[in-house]
Amino acid sequence: MGEIERRDEKRDARCAERNIDLLERGSIRLLGQLAHSSNETFLVEVVNEPEKNSSAPVTQRSWAIYKPEYGERPLRDFPPGLYRRERAAYLLSESLGWGVVPATVIREEGPFGVGSLQMFIEHDPSEHYFTLVDGGPAHLDQLRRLAVFDLVANNTDRKAGHVLHGTDGRLWGIDHGLCFAAPFKLRTVIWDFAGEQVDAGLLADVAPLADEVPAALAEHLTRFEATALQQRIQHLLEEQVLPEDPTGMRFPWPLV
Repeated sequence: MGEIERRDEKRDARCAERNIDLLERGSIRLLGQLAHSSNETFLVEVVNEPEKNSSAPVTQRSWAIYKPEYGERPLRDFPPGLYRRERAAYLLSESLGWGVVPATVIREEGPFGVGSLQMFIEHDPSEHYFTLVDGGPAHLDQLRRLAVFDLVANNTDRKAGHVLHGTDGRLWGIDHGLCFAAPFKLRTVIWDFAGEQVDAGLLADVAPLADEVPAALAEHLTRFEATALQQRIQHLLEEQVLPEDPTGMRFPWPLV
């Protein structure tokens, strides 16, 4: 790794720490509700005022996405508490060192009670997975990594609109409330890389979780879900290829 890459990683790590601090400590102001969401989802502003006598008296503020448990639609195959899976997806991304999920925390005292709070990603809403995968080679490696992430997380709902092209140039995955089920439930629009060999570097990143799931991540999963996570990784390490869908049915709806 070159000096520039090391500086970029340190900068990203500092930025992530600041974002988590803001989400955990900031006051939450409701701005509005997002339309067309399966569960009630809200845009909020998070503001963290500096402490008195602070050496760096700078007010932090950002938009964020708030998903309260109160607004979750009951499901047959997932128990209440989808907001915990949003947090788990972020912790998985950080454990792998991939940074593909925006900073996400759980707040007990949200406007409508306990729920997840995720940093809002500035992006062009006209872009999504289908425009990005057809837009040339620039983003393909990032999309391949996201395909591996979804396989490991057992994502049941990777719609095209759940892939954001941030104004920072990075690709981000959002909406992970339907992940980590113990039975294999993968449903995704990302099938363009099916059957491809997984990059050795990505396999090396996921390998440690085959032996032990980090405690911070495991606390948001059942024992069976944590075991299934390890088994999916073990299977991936053995096969070393992205799965195919012989049924042609493993797509979410709607696609975008």
